[in-house]
This record gives sequence, C-alpha cells and structure tokens, in this order.
Amino acid sequence: MKVIVINCGSSSLKYQLLDMDGEALLAIGIVERIGIEGSQLKHETTGKGKELIVTPMKDHKEALSVVLNALTNEKYGAIKDLNEIDAAGHRVVHAGEKFSGSVLITDEVMEALEECIDLAPLHNPPNIMGIKAIQELLPNIKNVGVFDTAFHQTMPKESYIYPIPYEYYEKYAVRRYGFHGTSHRYVSARAAEMLGMDYNNMKIVSCHLGNGASLAAVKNGKSVATSMGFTPLEGLVMGTRSGDLDPAILTFLMNKENLSIQEMDDILNKKSGILGISGISSDFRDVENAAEAGHERAKLALTIYQNRVKEYIASYAALMGGVDVIIFTAGLGENSPPDRKAICEGLEFMGVEIDSEANNVRGKERVVSSENSKVKVLLVPTNEELMIARDTEEIVSAL
Repeated sequence: MKVIVINCGSSSLKYQLLDMDGEALLAIGIVERIGIEGSQLKHETTGKGKELIVTPMKDHKEALSVVLNALTNEKYGAIKDLNEIDAAGHRVVHAGEKFSGSVLITDEVMEALEECIDLAPLHNPPNIMGIKAIQELLPNIKNVGVFDTAFHQTMPKESYIYPIPYEYYEKYAVRRYGFHGTSHRYVSARAAEMLGMDYNNMKIVSCHLGNGASLAAVKNGKSVATSMGFTPLEGLVMGTRSGDLDPAILTFLMNKENLSIQEMDDILNKKSGILGISGISSDFRDVENAAEAGHERAKLALTIYQNRVKEYIASYAALMGGVDVIIFTAGLGENSPPDRKAICEGLEFMGVEIDSEANNVRGKERVVSSENSKVKVLLVPTNEELMIARDTEEIVSAL
C-alpha cells in the first residue's frame, strides 16, 4: 500500500509518500508561501535528488495539485500514475475530546473537526483544507485523520482538569489536551523496541524538545500527563512561548502597558521564551553560540530552559512512582548533546547517569546513559509521518 501523508499549515504543506511494504520513503517535500507571492515547492524523490518548483499557488488545493504533478513527473517523480496512491493520512492538530485514536474520515468526522476550530483556530482550518483538497483531487482514495491530541486522551481526569470553576469545563471544554501526541507515541513505543522491553509495563518520560516543546509521562503504554495544556502555550519554556507563569502577570502587564488581549497573547506566544529572556533569537543554536561567547542573558535563558525540563522530568517520575526510560527527541532533543547532558545533571538521585561519549551524537538512535545508570536515557529521532502512515494503513486495510 502506498500512503501519502499530508501536514498542512496556514501557508505551508509538508508531505511524504511511503510504500508501506517495507515502509520505504518514496518522496518528501514542502510547499511554502501558499497564497503569498513567491510560492514554491521543494520536492525530493528517493534516488533522484531534489527539485525546486516556483509557481503561484493561491490555496491548498492548488498546492496539492502541484505536489501530485511532481510525484508523477517523468523526470523526478516517484510514481507513474496517481492511481498508485491507495490512501492519505492527515495530521490534524486538535480533535478535542471527540477522538482517542486515529479514524477514517467521514462527513461526521469532518463536522467534528469543524466544531474544534475554536480550540485550534490557527491549526485546524488548514488541516481541514488539506483533507478537502485531497478529497477533490483524489476522490477514490480513503482518508485517515491522525490527531496530535488523541494520544493524551488516556490521561486521568486529575491530570487534565484545571483548578478553575468546573462549569467552564462543562460549558466550554476548558481542560488540558496536550499536543505532540503522535511524536510521543512513536518515540515511546520505539524506545521499548530498542531496549527489548514490554511497552505495556514501562514508565517513560518523553521529552519532545524543539522550538515548540512538551513532555509526556507514558505509563504502561498510555499517556498519563503532559506539559502542554488547553493550548500549546503551557508548560516548558520554548523558543518564543513563555510556558508556565503566574497568570496574574498578564493582568498586571496589561494594566501597566495598556495592552489589549490580542497584544498580550502575541507577547506570550511570539515574544517570550528563549527569545524574550535572551533578547537574541528564538533559535537555540544562536543562543548557544552567544552563551559560549559569554553573553549572560543567553546563558540565563538556557539555564532556565534546562531547569524547567528537569523539573518536569522529576515531577513525572514522582507521578508514575518511578521512571525506567527518559527519551530525548525533536530538533533540540536530537541535536544538542550539551542540553541533554545539562538536563540530566542533577537527576543522579533518580538513578540517571549520562555517558558523555555515547551522548556525543546527533540525530541517531542511541542509548546515551551509562551502563550503570538505573534509568535508561535514549535519543530517539521522531517520525510522526511514519506513525501517521502506519495508522492509515491499519485503518484502511481493515475496511
């Protein structure tokens, strides 16, 4: 079965085409600046190299049309005919409380996703547009929705209810949802495979550390807690997001600076975090370089970031009654040996011991803890697209 995986942003579209017989990657690419001047497709077919296609694309349907033409191009395509594509798997950010797993997309599912737009106004609309575009362009294939929030639907009520009047949960579904679920699910299951352990009898802390970042406590194969909340703003210090802070700061600053709700939201989401503290950049590489050169606020930003991750790891270990494995994944987690080392330092009381030589690696599966470490520390590159493709194949094959 050949599966195309679609991940639509507001002005972008990422895709992969996989042959699930052996899980081979046939093609990968990204469309940028959809609906904006300078629209372009960066396409790569395995074994044929890269291709840059610059052409106007006013919406996601036009963008997908360009992608499908690239996939079947005689010179640099991956397939001869669109009929070779059997199914499409779509990343959808928010499913609210409606779905606890991936589902075949039906009219009823589409209605449910429309109802969740209030919960993810920036993400769900383009996700929905991508589904509708594939339905029009490839009307004969099945579509599957894979949700960022679904993995965390196993959290117990005490992990997702906020300490505000309960009526707001009942009226507006204000609760912790969590995100990066597909990534946390993939790396936690993969860690069990790497170690030859029973996934359903493990205590895992998964650290998805990128410009957006979250942790998940995975006990016996199920998410029992996660750091992102009602929105992706809660939790860790991130590239431009504040993460946890005293909510009274908002009203204090709004009064002092005469800020609107939208301006305050913009500060918390786009001007805070590593960028806000360092005053340099939201890119950790820039901040790390500045810290090495002696920039004090850059050093401070990294220390605050590392400490917050460390606090969450320890709290999740306490919540689960221990921890067997700590996983690092995503851009920073996979590619920053110094951050992994700094985060694990101080966790020796839990039985965590990093092997500096093993930890000197980027983007490769590896156990980076020492042989004496009671808690295994792993680097596991995430592969959300493969997880989406697997779910898609499983659901469509069962029809």
